[in-house]
Amino acid sequence: MSDLIFSVENKVAKIILNRPDSLNAFSVDMIQLWIKALENVRDSKDIRVLVISGNGRGFCSGGDIKSMAQGNGFLHSDGTEDLSSTALARKDSLWKKVQRIPLLLQEIDIPVIAVLHGFAYGAGFDMSLACDIRIAAENTKISESYLNVGIVPGDGAAWFLPRLIGTDKALDLLWNRTVLTAGEAKDLGLVTHVVEDERLQEFVDQYVERLVRGPQAAMRFTKKAVYQGLNSDLRTSLDMISSAMGIVTELDDYKEGVTAVLEKRKPNFD
Repeated sequence: MSDLIFSVENKVAKIILNRPDSLNAFSVDMIQLWIKALENVRDSKDIRVLVISGNGRGFCSGGDIKSMAQGNGFLHSDGTEDLSSTALARKDSLWKKVQRIPLLLQEIDIPVIAVLHGFAYGAGFDMSLACDIRIAAENTKISESYLNVGIVPGDGAAWFLPRLIGTDKALDLLWNRTVLTAGEAKDLGLVTHVVEDERLQEFVDQYVERLVRGPQAAMRFTKKAVYQGLNSDLRTSLDMISSAMGIVTELDDYKEGVTAVLEKRKPNFD
């Protein structure tokens, strides 16, 4: 069975991490398939939402601890590729493989939803931080656990956490390796929605359906504006969004939206 399952149906792409016996810890095959799937989503004109989840007892535990213990690096592999014998090999296993995931996620203009359950630890949780929305089951346990094995937060935590919750809280989580409940993570601002375990799939399906039915060009421009605004001044942000406004008001979705408001009905966007 493949270490990652990728599918597209009804304009929704799904990436399912599929090493359940290892809490979906990273493998070389998983990462390569993940990269290929994200490139597919990024370049597609038809996909409207991407949902990332994990099979088994948890979302993802990040680096493969058994592989680390055996001196084989951060990723489970068949041993044909050197991932660990030198500092450069260990860096490349991140830079050329694992770290391509958050970089690719940032290139995708459609909504990206991470669905968390069970365990979301270390680099596994950091992959969800690179998504736009995190929906967690109540049973989810979250931890930035890198220091438990004496390593640094190598997959995005040092960049994402301060932007989401501030420098002090980021360092507190990283230094103390605190295990958070889903509710505690939501209170901190790390999780968007927390849902009863048995309602998780229903909630996600309804959430995704709303996004699929939205005005797609306006949604993509909105995502670009929000992320670009994090790294630009107000003048640059307003300039960009006024250009987007000029474009979207020429589209059929704009006309349909205005008409629907006047007619007091739900819009039917393309």
